[in-house]
Amino acid sequence: MNIIKWLKRRRTRHTLKKHSIPYFLWQKSLRKATFLHDLSSVEKSQLRKLTTLFLHQKAVNGTRDFELSDEMLIVIAAQASLPILKLGLNYYNNWVEVIVYPGAFRVNHNSVDAIGVNENETNTLSGEAWLRGPVVLSWDAIEHDLHAPHLGHNVVIHEFAHKLDMLDGSADGLPPLHPTMQVKQWADALSTAYTMLRQQVAHHHRTRIDAYAATTPAEFFAVVSEYFFAAPNILNQHCPEVYLQLVQFYRQDPLARQAHKN
Repeated sequence: MNIIKWLKRRRTRHTLKKHSIPYFLWQKSLRKATFLHDLSSVEKSQLRKLTTLFLHQKAVNGTRDFELSDEMLIVIAAQASLPILKLGLNYYNNWVEVIVYPGAFRVNHNSVDAIGVNENETNTLSGEAWLRGPVVLSWDAIEHDLHAPHLGHNVVIHEFAHKLDMLDGSADGLPPLHPTMQVKQWADALSTAYTMLRQQVAHHHRTRIDAYAATTPAEFFAVVSEYFFAAPNILNQHCPEVYLQLVQFYRQDPLARQAHKN
């Protein structure tokens, strides 16, 4: 066995043994995230291990005087770990911090328009992911999503989907695909659904998928990832081809989980 791999596995075993999340605390935290209840016993065990490693490798910090309890840390890390349950923590390499505000936060963005004019824009956000930087979240938004998972909104999954999208250096709605996947099939499925959603929004039609997904291809990928995990029936009903692509990418099938659970 390669010595580097051996050392890594040894460190992982040591971390899981020394820093394992107490079972009672894990169960208490899991009850808050009802959309995780469909996971099998084996998957919940895998998620617990991955959550432990996530909390050991990433700094999850509240802003200023906002203190995060152990339960809050687990709730955040478990949701962040769900998209990589079958992919591994290496998919979150090259950044180290999650910053949590108690509520929505204001962000200033400076940009230069097409004719060279400097523009300054202030936005109020519930989440943000920086390229090679931290993930920023609002605890209020996290709690709101946990209380209504059937709506398909999940700010944690949204921002961590952006992180996956950024693995190739840009957020464009096309994360690095597995060798078994075809870029054309991905592009056809997502671009068709994205274009249709944009047309519905432009004509002021009521959309079942959050209209924010029509903003950019990157936001479309992040939003449909939310629905994929939190409300897969909605995504499969309205964007079945997109659902199938996400099954291949995340190597998970939330609808099959629900059917097995029932």
